[in-house]
Amino acid sequence: MDIDNFSIGTDIEEVSRFEGKSPENDKAFLDKIFTQKEIDYSFKSQNSAQHLCVRFCAKEAVVKALSSLKIKDVFYSDIEILNQDDGTPFAVISKYPDLKIKISLSHCKNYANAVAFINK
Repeated sequence: MDIDNFSIGTDIEEVSRFEGKSPENDKAFLDKIFTQKEIDYSFKSQNSAQHLCVRFCAKEAVVKALSSLKIKDVFYSDIEILNQDDGTPFAVISKYPDLKIKISLSHCKNYANAVAFINK
């Protein structure tokens, strides 16, 4: 195993950062960070701030992991955090479809966090 081909990133945020956000009033902000699928998923829930926040954390964790792999040309909007049919979250990067990314997400009333593990 070549350790230089593996990387990990993590992030934690306060959910309050995303409270009160709405697709109607905060479209530019949301579109800068999230894909339409992520926005639709998050606002299906009564706790949309938690879902937005944890997806932001996941994107930040992925960016941090990519940075240590010397990949610096990825923006939040290039990373999509989705869920499999069984609810397991996964990440896709449009610019780097061959990267193997594992993520773990967690949130509660006040905080959200994410960990990303990347194998290139």
